[in-house]
Amino acid sequence: MKFQPASAFVGSASAYRLLPLRFRRLPWDPARVFVSSAAGDWLTCRHEELVQLLNGDLPVDSALMQDLQARHIVAGPLDTLTLSPLLSQLRTRKGYLEGGPALHIIVVSLRCHHSCSYCQVSRQDTLKRQFDLQETLNAQLVERLFQWPSPTLTIEFQGGEPLLNFKQVKALTELIQARNRSEGRALRFVIASTLHGITDTELEFFGTHGFELSTSLDGPAWLHNANRPTPTRDSYERTIAGIHKARAALGHDCVSALTTLTAKSLTAPEAIIDEYRQQGFHSISLRPLSPYGFARKTAGRIGYTMRDFLAFYRRALDTIIQVNQDGFALEETHASLLLTQLLTPFSHGYVDLRSPMGAGVGAVVYDYDGRVYPSDEARMLAAQGEDRFCLGTLDQPVHEWLASPAMQELQAGGVAEALPGCSDCAYVPLCGADPVDHFARQGEVVGHRPTSDFCTKQMGMFDLLLERIENAPPAERRILEGWAIGARQIAPVMEPVH
Repeated sequence: MKFQPASAFVGSASAYRLLPLRFRRLPWDPARVFVSSAAGDWLTCRHEELVQLLNGDLPVDSALMQDLQARHIVAGPLDTLTLSPLLSQLRTRKGYLEGGPALHIIVVSLRCHHSCSYCQVSRQDTLKRQFDLQETLNAQLVERLFQWPSPTLTIEFQGGEPLLNFKQVKALTELIQARNRSEGRALRFVIASTLHGITDTELEFFGTHGFELSTSLDGPAWLHNANRPTPTRDSYERTIAGIHKARAALGHDCVSALTTLTAKSLTAPEAIIDEYRQQGFHSISLRPLSPYGFARKTAGRIGYTMRDFLAFYRRALDTIIQVNQDGFALEETHASLLLTQLLTPFSHGYVDLRSPMGAGVGAVVYDYDGRVYPSDEARMLAAQGEDRFCLGTLDQPVHEWLASPAMQELQAGGVAEALPGCSDCAYVPLCGADPVDHFARQGEVVGHRPTSDFCTKQMGMFDLLLERIENAPPAERRILEGWAIGARQIAPVMEPVH
């Protein structure tokens, strides 16, 4: 892969100028290359054609030259040069920067019924109410929420298990809606819950206030109960009962689910996908383990390499495509996000895949104790004793959070186009920066890209999907294109139930 700066070539009868471009040999066909513009437009061509282009020898009347110009990789002739189309495309790609954070995660309790081996946070016993968000913080939290300028606010209640402090979910929802009568923002409420023991009263409240429910389903009973154990050893049964009860009260599409993958999960992609199909879910998120909390401590038992994950994912994608071809619509959400980048001029806005970073710019987390973080991952690091990314507390105004040492450090690793190893990557206009993840894995916000799990995953996924798009028969390509269109409706968050 290589970044190529702008250069001008003038021939006897014509001229053209290279705009900023990057390229990468296709791993499945080294004779061809993927070429991308600064704004994420791209094409593939033969390697010798790229050499002609860079040497100034590509005929200006060729079909490839016309395609390169249409994708803002080449400009010409010189007397008509304008960067307006490229800049317009770049503005579209980075449109998520306007308005500030739209996602606001409120941790109402650390208490939880589960003892998951991959838990990313410091869960607490269900009787330890000192780990609940206290009502005395509510007024400050709502005040800070509305100091952000975003016209759309997604408020997600998390835990632990947030239903163990339902009174705070209720109180904050009502306070936010009361304040919004004068603010006029578009509000969206989400709760991430196991749904164990959810009551009719809670469901009535969620229905009245238009809540979306998110839960965790790791696969069939044998796998879910192994990954997400409870003292009663019936986690799967209680989760399925909660899903059915919520759907009966609020509608079939009110509940979404995520799966977190352990080493045991990697042995059974077909079983996981079949479980989602049987339960009537039309989306699935295949999430690898994160390096936080209990997941770090148990990595030797439940962990795996990112290469192992990508091999699993290839099998899983084969199965999901077949499920769609058999007549049941099912999309994988991470693939949908990346396909949006590849196949449309728009960005999905998902906070973990932004450049500049989404941490503190696209999302904010309000912890149960009044401390504030730029991402859920930063909060998890604090639970492990590394509090360097805490923005401040609820008694401080937003502008002090943005000027904090935490934000300054994160910004140093927050623009992928400026990072060593990313700046010349052909996929960088379509990718993002995640400085918190790199600090957690490598001890530094910039990190070392050649050994980065984040980069291994993203490049592997882009390679896999691009190869699939190129080689897919028409019916399969229509499925993948449909995912790209649908991903623009995906929330800018895909968080697991802790």
